[in-house]
Amino acid sequence: MLRRKLLLSLMAVILLLPLVFTESVKTMAVKNGNHDVDLWKVVTPLTTTTSFLNTGAHPDDERSHLLAYLSLGKGVRTGSLIANRGEGGQNEIGSELGNGLGIIRSEELIEASDVTNVDLIMLSEDISDPIYDFGFSKSTEETLHEWGEEIAYERLIRKIREYRPEIVFPSFLDVDSQHGHHRAINVLTERAFEDAADPTVFPEHLEEGLTPWQIKKLYFPAQSNSNATVSIEVGNEIDDVYGKTYAQLGEDSRYLHKSQGMGREVPVAPLYVHLDLVKSVHPIPDKEETIFDSLDFSFTEVAERLERSDNQIKGVLKNVQSALDAVVKSYPSREEVLVNAHGAIGEVKKAIVKVEKSNISKELKKDILFKLNVKQKQLVEVSKIASSLNIDVTVDNSTLVRGATTPVELNVTNDGKVTLNNVELSLLIPEGWTVRGEVEKITLKPNESVTKTFEVTVNDDEKFYHPYEDAIILANVQYEVKKESASFTVTPKNTVAVLPDVAVALNPVQIAINQLDIPEEIEVEMTLTNYVDGPSVATPLLEVPSGWEVSVSQDSVHFEEQGQTETVIFTVNPNNIAPETFEVLGKVLVDNKEFSTTVQTINYDHIRTQYYLYNAKSAGISFELTIPDGIKVGYIESGFDQIADYLINIGMDITKLSNEEIASGDLAQYDSIALGIRAYRREGLPQLNSRLLDYVNNGGHLVVQYHTPNDSYHGENHPPYPLTIGTPSIRWRVTDQNAQVEIKDPEHPLFNHPNSLNESDWENWVQERALYFPSEWDERYETFISMADPGEEPFESGILMAEYGEGTYLYTNLVWYRQIQGQVAGGYRIFTNLISYPLFKD
Repeated sequence: MLRRKLLLSLMAVILLLPLVFTESVKTMAVKNGNHDVDLWKVVTPLTTTTSFLNTGAHPDDERSHLLAYLSLGKGVRTGSLIANRGEGGQNEIGSELGNGLGIIRSEELIEASDVTNVDLIMLSEDISDPIYDFGFSKSTEETLHEWGEEIAYERLIRKIREYRPEIVFPSFLDVDSQHGHHRAINVLTERAFEDAADPTVFPEHLEEGLTPWQIKKLYFPAQSNSNATVSIEVGNEIDDVYGKTYAQLGEDSRYLHKSQGMGREVPVAPLYVHLDLVKSVHPIPDKEETIFDSLDFSFTEVAERLERSDNQIKGVLKNVQSALDAVVKSYPSREEVLVNAHGAIGEVKKAIVKVEKSNISKELKKDILFKLNVKQKQLVEVSKIASSLNIDVTVDNSTLVRGATTPVELNVTNDGKVTLNNVELSLLIPEGWTVRGEVEKITLKPNESVTKTFEVTVNDDEKFYHPYEDAIILANVQYEVKKESASFTVTPKNTVAVLPDVAVALNPVQIAINQLDIPEEIEVEMTLTNYVDGPSVATPLLEVPSGWEVSVSQDSVHFEEQGQTETVIFTVNPNNIAPETFEVLGKVLVDNKEFSTTVQTINYDHIRTQYYLYNAKSAGISFELTIPDGIKVGYIESGFDQIADYLINIGMDITKLSNEEIASGDLAQYDSIALGIRAYRREGLPQLNSRLLDYVNNGGHLVVQYHTPNDSYHGENHPPYPLTIGTPSIRWRVTDQNAQVEIKDPEHPLFNHPNSLNESDWENWVQERALYFPSEWDERYETFISMADPGEEPFESGILMAEYGEGTYLYTNLVWYRQIQGQVAGGYRIFTNLISYPLFKD
């Protein structure tokens, strides 16, 4: 027993040696007044062969503090696997929702992962992918049904077999207080511990060249040290190189999730991440010293596992580790790191040849070869930074059309101190494209520059830009140091996209027709954008339902330059024909080629420019909607919904109110005033609350839509009587959009005037019924409806209304904006009744 304890202690010391070595190198560099963040970020991974994968459902699910500790602090090859792109959420920085929001959140995730030096892995592959954020879910079963369990699980197993992580950790538990998407990823991740190693699970992977992979350790989140196998301190120690704690570095990453309002200031103070080891290929201990216990941390430990007969392999692996250690020890000298990195590349290549020829077991051979190939790629990244090459890739025209030609300039300067030999600059382009330009090998001495110009021509039938695919033009840079080569790619400064010759955008994008008042004319704006590099002529066309008539303000549009936009007006006469659902399609002819694509440019400072391409159409519905004669409504926008525009388009008299108008305008002129969702986040509005209450007290009708517990809406003093928004929010929502709705008093004016409501008005809702139900409210509020998700107790606070002075105050947390903007007839009809109440309350 004593001998076994001594052996275990010795193994623990051996495992800690690489960590101690890394810290000593880093500390020495900082003591000498030198630190190079970019270089250290790529050098640290050379210290270990182990790997970690964090699984989550949405962008922002990554456990950023832990990832920063593992990747930036310990050099672990760290991956973040995310299922969907957050398309079903809300947008705190703009108006994009759905796929547009998914593109934003995907780009934010890329930027966030770059901060923590984490490999990003996505299960969602496409626009409107099956693994879509369909909104909040309360169950694993619903989530996997919506995604397609087989699709989601096959992709997860594939990614695990490709990445081959030794440690896997889902961000959330499978408990009823969690989002169903989070729970589903936990369930699939746990199942994958065995299945990723089973060749009978998705055997088609083996036919494609993938091999089964046995995860070594599976951790779940733990609540505290008492129920954790290991706890990792991330908040109380400032990293010498980065000048911040790992929690602070993690928050730097989270700040980039701006569309979700993420990121917070964290002080230097004790903060732990607690992990519970739930599955392992080794016996599970009560406690661990580190997350790396029982794993090979470096090639030295890998070599120790080999049999005596494999001494030759042991030797080359130890040589590789020595070469890697030499690179790390050279930090922070870029020239020494560069030279030693290329020496290490040579050692890795030798080791690969020796291991391939060895007689060790197939599984062990694949594992070692995989780790060697990873190290070779990591050494190239080291070379890229240590070479101090300054590389600019400039595409003269980054918005291309089919058949277009553009110059591409590569400017490379050697800002380092080492001569680079056999430097070769080239372009990587899609198949079918052509490139002209001389490719030659040169020598690039310190402080020397070289510029290469190429001419690229797009294929005539090239597909249009896709935001989730790799860049279509890349520069490839290759050079030698110590006769060992390194090559890597560089992305152009600007997003390069192949777009239609002329893009078509229709306004409105959705058309709602009131069957009780079918308009004689409907105006449809068509905005055309020229992407041809020079003049072009476009003929605009509009396809409408049978029986409708169309006239256009001009038959053709003449463009002089790229990027020019022109708007034409189509006047549509429905001829008293209003199908319940219909489409209006926009098209344009350019040089006898037809285009019908909208190009939505997504441009924010914290992410690269992106393009969302979709069919140019306006979706339409028609239904009966009674709008009271002469009703006048004020709307206080929040920036989170477009309800006012949709109501204006269907014929209501809506005035959008500014803070100045609220503060000093005549509010009494409005029969009702409605607040957009989360409106109290609008700057200055909370300070104007007394004006809104005065409006109600003097006979007005105020309709307040939902707020979250974290918004600036205070239930104690903003409404006339107290109400409390329920927490945690997961328990105070109805996510089943088809949940049964019970009307307490069907004869109440809210459900009869001006529209007589029935069950059909609660049908065909989208995404969910309601969010952020009030959990408590003053007895002076009247309740009107109840609803519940399957198997749960009903909520009664979806519509609360109270008399206050001469007027009425109505609070509603039903998701009206998703219904109205989603073209749900019942959403229009019920909301119209809510804002029309003062005209019928007597």
